[in-house]
Amino acid sequence: ITVNYRESFGIYAVSGILFNHESPRRGLEFVTRKVSYGVAKIKLGLAKELRLGNLDARRDWGFAGDYVRAMWLMLQQPEPDDYVVGTGETHSVRELCEIAFAHVGLDWRDYVVQDPRYMRPAEVDLLVADPSKARRVLGWEPTVTFEELVKMMVDADLKLLQEEMERGLIHPEREKSSSITKAQ
Repeated sequence: ITVNYRESFGIYAVSGILFNHESPRRGLEFVTRKVSYGVAKIKLGLAKELRLGNLDARRDWGFAGDYVRAMWLMLQQPEPDDYVVGTGETHSVRELCEIAFAHVGLDWRDYVVQDPRYMRPAEVDLLVADPSKARRVLGWEPTVTFEELVKMMVDADLKLLQEEMERGLIHPEREKSSSITKAQ
């Protein structure tokens, strides 16, 4: 649609095809946040396990702030165009768990349970961006690595949960028997 309007009406319209862009503000229904929040709950004694689906699914995950910068750069160009924004790297859900749990001094294998209920029947095993045009034309590069992103998200969820505990919004004795089971 954007290309049609740009070409038909001569308007300045840009499309950004953004691969998975993550931050501490990501919803709990997304696996990256499900993992960071689950790790924080386990570390704080609020949960015993984290239930996930396909640990081998690979995604191109990047930091939302980097992607916002890419969108801004798109809008600064003299001619409108379309760009793919992503890191060009993939990481598995398993790697996500390894990094997140290691960040708080835990072994993910002691807490992650692979649950068939969260296996997707039409799972795409690999999604990876080709951001070469954005890099070449915009001079854009991601600045936050995958490992930095995961640690940022875990730290934010630890802080969030600690603040909720201090305010009496979460009670460890009631939470302790729970597992993190939202959809993956």
